[in-house]
Parts: sequence; C-alpha cells; structure tokens
Amino acid sequence: MRRAVLVGLVGAVLLPLVGAVPSAAARTGPEALRADLDEILADPRLDGAHAGVVVRDPATDEVLYSRQADVRATPASNAKLLTAAAALEELGPEHRFRTDVVTDAPRRGPVLLGDLHLRGTGDPTLREQDLHALAEQVAASGVRVVRGQLKADASWFDDVPLGTGWMWDDEPYYYAAPVSALTLAPTADFDAGTALVRTAPGEPGGPAVVEVVPRTDAVRIDNRATTAAPGTAPDVRVRREHGGDTVVVSGSVPAGGAPVEDYTSVRDPAAYAVDVFARVLREHGVRVGGTGAGVAPAGARTLAERESMPLRDLLLPFLKLSNNGHAEVLVKAMGRKARGAGTWDAGLAVVEERLAGLGIGRGTFRLVDGSGLSTMDTVSPAQLALLLDNARQRPWFPVFTAALPVAGIEDRAVGGTLRGRMDGTAAEGVVRAKTGSLTGVTSLSGYVTAADGTPLIFSVLFNDFLSDSPKDLEDAVAIRLAEYRGAADRPREIAPLPNAGADDPATRVDEGAVECSWTKSC
Repeated sequence: MRRAVLVGLVGAVLLPLVGAVPSAAARTGPEALRADLDEILADPRLDGAHAGVVVRDPATDEVLYSRQADVRATPASNAKLLTAAAALEELGPEHRFRTDVVTDAPRRGPVLLGDLHLRGTGDPTLREQDLHALAEQVAASGVRVVRGQLKADASWFDDVPLGTGWMWDDEPYYYAAPVSALTLAPTADFDAGTALVRTAPGEPGGPAVVEVVPRTDAVRIDNRATTAAPGTAPDVRVRREHGGDTVVVSGSVPAGGAPVEDYTSVRDPAAYAVDVFARVLREHGVRVGGTGAGVAPAGARTLAERESMPLRDLLLPFLKLSNNGHAEVLVKAMGRKARGAGTWDAGLAVVEERLAGLGIGRGTFRLVDGSGLSTMDTVSPAQLALLLDNARQRPWFPVFTAALPVAGIEDRAVGGTLRGRMDGTAAEGVVRAKTGSLTGVTSLSGYVTAADGTPLIFSVLFNDFLSDSPKDLEDAVAIRLAEYRGAADRPREIAPLPNAGADDPATRVDEGAVECSWTKSC
C-alpha cells in the first residue's frame, strides 16, 4: 500500500537557492507539467473559489502536482469512489441482492389461507419483467387465490428514505428517489424508486395523454398538459408534489409529435413495488385480497425467488451513470451485513472502517451519504488520489476501473458521464475518471495513461465558483496529463475547450449543476 506523501513543490522551493528559475519555454519534465497546470488553474472563474488538484505517479509514489491538496471540499459524486471501494471490500464483487415471495399461511388446494409477502433486500435492479418471473413461480406452485393480503416487506433496511442534507427541492426528481429495501426500477438504467411518465399528444387543443410506466396506483397523475399545434416545440413539466403521491404534469406536447418521457421519484417505493406485483400476479392468474405492508414471519416458506446481477456488473450503471440510489443501497447493505442494521449510520461506519484499510484515516473526512448528493460530505483531493492509488493493489481493481466513465467514448455503456467530453483530444479513451456535479461544485478524479505510457492518478475538486461550472478546466487538466511525456516533457499550448458545464438558458435545469446522466443528456 502506498503511504500518504507530504505534498509540496520541493524543487520549486529550492530553485531560487541554486540559480535562476528557468523560463517557461526552458522547463522540462514535471516542471513543464506544473507550469501548464498552473496556467490552466489561473482562469479567473476560479478567483475566490476552492481549486484542489493532485497528480500522483503511482510507480514512484511521487506527487507531480499539488494545489490545496489536503484541504477538504465537497466532492459531489466523487464520493461514489469511496462508496464503491468500500463496497468491493465489504460485500465483494460477487454480492447479489435477493428478492423473494414467502408465506407461512396454510393452503387449501389453490387457495392460500393467509398473507403473501414480497420481501426485498435492496435490489435496485428489480424491474416489472422480474416481477413477472416471480409471478410465474407463484402460479407454478399452484396458488390461485390469496385470501389475505400481498404485503411489502422492506424490513431489511430501516424506514429512513432520504439522506442527511439532501435538499427538499430535489425530492421530486429521480436522482433523489427514496431508498428502500423493496423498490422497483422502470428501465435498464435501474433508477430504483422511480416511475417513467410518458406524455403523448391527444387531439389538437385538447388534453395530452399521460401514462405511467410501469402501470401503478402508487402514483396519482394530475394531468394539466395540453396538445399544442403540430410542429411546435414540446414543453412538458413533470413534478411530484412535496411529500405526496400526486405528480403534476403540465405544459404541452405538439399534435402528431413523439411522446415526451420524464422520470418522477415515488414517495413509497415498497408500496409501489407491491402494487405493481399485485397487478402482475393477476395477469398470471393469481388473485390477492388487497395490498399492505408487513414483515414476513420467521420460518416462512419460499414460493418464488430472484437474485440480482452481481456487484461487479452493478458497478457499471452505478459509476458510469452516477446512480445515487445504487450508492445508498450499497451503504445500507454494508451496514446490514457487517453490523446487522440496514441504516446509513451503520453502513457509513463500515465505509469508514474499510477506507481506513485503504489508507484514508478515520476522522479525516466526512460522508453522510454514499452518493455525494449531500453538501455536508467533505474529502480532500489528496485522499481521493491516495484511495485511487491504493485500490490498484486490490484484487477487485480491474472491476473498479472498468466501471469508471471513459473520456470521449460515445457508447454510453463505456463513456458514461464522460461520453461527450474530451473527444478528439489526447485524453480520448485513455482517461478513466469519476465525474461529480452540484451547484457550485465540480469534480473529476481517476486514472490517465500519459503519452509516454506512464500511468498517472489525478483528482480535481472545484468548489464555490460563481460562474457556469468550469468543467472545461477539469478536462484541460486531464488532457494535459494525457499529453505528458515524463522527463522529455515540454510546455504545451493550452487550447480552449468547449465548456461541458455551461448552462443552456433555454432549459429549466442548470446543466452544470447536476450530472449529465441525471438529466438523461448523456
């Protein structure tokens, strides 16, 4: 394991004692790199802001560049690097989530004389099609009528749905969906605890047609959307009312146009899952006497079961698409496994223990959630870089790096949140890094193969800027590292880049303030 290295530009400090500082053009090797990175970070958008940057050479344990390296800052979704590493340590790459259907009720022929329980352990990949597979198993067991209720058992985790420090106005959006041990995702992005709202045109001048996918009574639609004239621009807004189940759909969609799809969080994910399952059971010839909530009795027998994909595969949508719900499920799963409590407190204590084994000392950082959605999270770029360095020694390292977004690769399953950044540059295909975005926060930490073949580790944390998000400066740092040629390096011209964090004033969302995957724009 790498030891934490005192950071500082030792050579730069000693140069005045032995001779004049070389001109910019005469600098070579790390000196040339440092000069160029200094130029990038001199951008006036960072005036008054926090700009923490660390570059490490893992082969030599040398810190090639350091600026505010040990100053803690809000990491945004770079916090997912900490959660992922801890989960791989505690749960292991082969960990799977189990969902089953159980009962302790007696049977009289095809009639179950009691309750049926749908029991979850946090699977964020459970979809309607998986409920069909469970229903098939129940039907195959011979049950046709359930005299009792179909009950949701989400007791594997606690009943605290939202993380500490999450903003109240984020509640309706799918990236802040409630966390539950029993939940459902509408698509293969596995945004658990959400539903897809599809708004299609009706007759011109009349109401739009709104449907929820999957079909459920757990979401109530207040349809205020209209059908506009053909050829007009769609302008649909979907927002769940604070603390309730009603989703207001407003705006307009053009006649003859394609449906507009958006996501909404669901107030009670367990009730949502069991509501959809009750309908699915009916489609398979099994009638239930209503739905409710309740813990399955000890010793209940299993009628149907499903296991999720292993963690090694779940890491791909988790890190590539910066999925907040996956992070929080993993935190609670770690708490349940190691301490018998599926809570944030228990899980984050396990995260701290596991990170200590990866060189990040206890009490030197703060996580109050697993995703980085909370602005109360704080960590330094030096700690992130050290974690990335020490992760290289772990057997799960190939799984970890394969799940990171890859700069400039168009395939969403590969490029993830970096698919539209740094394409056509030296960084394309050679930078693997985790992005992070909140209002006034942007971060990028990961791995890059330099032009001379040297593997480098870097972490960039920008906080408290007032401009559009300066993601282009993160990109410029990563590109410069991809161009680095070791001892033969020379200063390079720093070309301006498109700002991936620039806000489009025509939209209602500040694109730079959230991960692009949260707006489904990457």
